[in-house]
Amino acid sequence: MTASATSAEIVRVAGVEHRYGAPGKDGRLVLEGVDLTLREGEVVGLLGRSGSGKSTLLRAIAGLIRPDAGSIDFVPAADGTAPSVAMVFQTFALFPWLTVLQNVELGLEAQAVPPAERRTRALAAIDLIGLDGFESAYPKELSGGMRQRVGLARALVVDPALLLMDEPFSALDVLTAETLRTDLLDLWFEGRMPIRSMLLVTHNIEEAVLMCDRILVFASNPGRIAAEIPVPLSHPRDRLDPAFRRLVDAIYARMTDRAPDAAAHPKGAAMPLPRVSTNSLAGLIEAAAAAPFDGRAPLAVLADQRLLEIDDLFPVAETLTMLRLAELRGGELILTEDAHAYAAADVDARKAMFGRALIAHVPLAAHIRHILDERGGQPARADRFRDELEDHMSPAFAAETLRTVTQWGRYAEIFAYHEDRDVFSLEDAV
Repeated sequence: MTASATSAEIVRVAGVEHRYGAPGKDGRLVLEGVDLTLREGEVVGLLGRSGSGKSTLLRAIAGLIRPDAGSIDFVPAADGTAPSVAMVFQTFALFPWLTVLQNVELGLEAQAVPPAERRTRALAAIDLIGLDGFESAYPKELSGGMRQRVGLARALVVDPALLLMDEPFSALDVLTAETLRTDLLDLWFEGRMPIRSMLLVTHNIEEAVLMCDRILVFASNPGRIAAEIPVPLSHPRDRLDPAFRRLVDAIYARMTDRAPDAAAHPKGAAMPLPRVSTNSLAGLIEAAAAAPFDGRAPLAVLADQRLLEIDDLFPVAETLTMLRLAELRGGELILTEDAHAYAAADVDARKAMFGRALIAHVPLAAHIRHILDERGGQPARADRFRDELEDHMSPAFAAETLRTVTQWGRYAEIFAYHEDRDVFSLEDAV
């Protein structure tokens, strides 16, 4: 199944905006000005990092939340009926006290379908997704992949025109996820499912290229569509095909162009810091410094080698750029001379180099050290810095930022932190 410019429209999304939290200016803007049209016969991917608003948009299309602005309109079919929608969740969302058959029947029961028809349709859906023989099993008796198949059967049994999938494979191991993706695509291309279009939320670039006809790249703060990328590859797709690899590389390059997102963040000591460990930073430097990269590593290859998705890889790579230990250019991680020196150094030298980078390039770390120096060896309460951060960000982001700088500062030994007293000090710091 393939959509064309003349394929029938299923849903139109125009100018959608949504805030979380308090209404008005105090609410956090998570979606802004989102426009998209889904057509019959296509699989569309929403690709972006966690927190970019992808799942919020999916829930708005499903009718689970009402956006604050904009419109979501379902286009009636030729016979005048409105398209129906079903959703597959990341966390399976099965009722543990119900059997496979009873879980699949739930949607039909909500539609007041008679019991005999309900059972017939549910059994057909269970057979379709490959769980024939497990009708009387309970979720606890099933593997993760089998539970997600139940979720898929529950969605398909209501004969939806549009299937919404919110990271449906992310909770599965690599092999199980690959099998389920392949089976789903086989059912789609064989026309054995009632659905006319699929909308998939993912943060796995290869998954998006493998499954989708179009990829909508989401930027953050607030969530918006930054790019629309067609996938002109025939199915079945081969991950080793040079055209596949080129497209994956191009998407990595597009997603590491972070200038618009970076501009949304405050500078100085209130700059949010990701939850990235020093071990992760050291590991990526070592991997990029080693052969065959020798300091210039394509992000797609690094992700493959280290089994990292964008939510794992990008924060580490961008932290290295913040510390001036690397550059991100054209989808490649390029180490600086300081990073090469770090890779070759012993533990003590690495700590000293990391400490100098923190003081020079992480304003919050420099601010904490400056306050401690001014206090002549007296400790400073962590609440002081936490309150300063909360003037510019939510308490959750403030706590995460302070945890990150604490871990970095301890590793570099530019200050110490005492959890029992919740204070910073120069005690034990070099």
